[in-house]
Amino acid sequence: MKLANSIKSIAIGSFDGIHRGHQALISRAEAVVIIERNSSVLTPGYKRTKKIKKICFFYHFDKIKSLSAKEFVKQLKEDFPKLETIIVGYDFGFGYRKEGDTTLLQELFSGKVTVIKEVRHKGISVHSRSIKEFIKNGEIQLANELLNHNYCIDGEVITGQGLGKKELVPTLNLKVQNYLLPKEGVYATRTLIDGSWLPSVSFLGHRVTTDNSFAIETHILDIDIGSITGNIELEFIAFIRDNQKFDGVDTLRVAIEQDIEKSRALSL
Repeated sequence: MKLANSIKSIAIGSFDGIHRGHQALISRAEAVVIIERNSSVLTPGYKRTKKIKKICFFYHFDKIKSLSAKEFVKQLKEDFPKLETIIVGYDFGFGYRKEGDTTLLQELFSGKVTVIKEVRHKGISVHSRSIKEFIKNGEIQLANELLNHNYCIDGEVITGQGLGKKELVPTLNLKVQNYLLPKEGVYATRTLIDGSWLPSVSFLGHRVTTDNSFAIETHILDIDIGSITGNIELEFIAFIRDNQKFDGVDTLRVAIEQDIEKSRALSL
């Protein structure tokens, strides 16, 4: 950890989602220490480093979970020999079974400890767990407000059932792993392809009108993008409607056309 030798201030946390509360910590720090529990689903794994845009260090939870609070602070001092300031959230816990809190951290660390107060938005306490619930319920716009950015997933473009291009509208089908997925339905989205964010409408769920298979597919508005391979990113802007079963392909096509118009209006 040679980079750590010159670091004077760090923010510590799990930072799943990089929401408003996390941003309040990160903005005050020179570098970020991420406690990796392998349970992050809003910004899994190293995806967090892309959004944080500061030097990031990972502490894998399995390697530090047995440390006492005192031992944890000692580890920080050893890893960051010039450390002067630690920034944490008001509910920060550390050490074996979270025996330490912000008060104990201030006692154990000889430098400055900055404790960020609870961040609230529209009367809602900003937490990863509440954001996850909003996403699972399809309340994407509220989740995005708490995140302070659009919820984004990425995945590999895979071959779909081929029905869209033949009888409906052409779509890109995605294989997505490790992310929390919103509830089934249709969403106004933006899709990142070759460095450009393009307005799109996306379906996520079981294809109950056709083969009942699960799919994540996105249609790019007003542009014929041709054949795409590799990974793309998908930002959720707003929920349009629930997943529903139609009488056939013709009625499904009409619904998709309406979805496209709604998505276009929401993307402006």
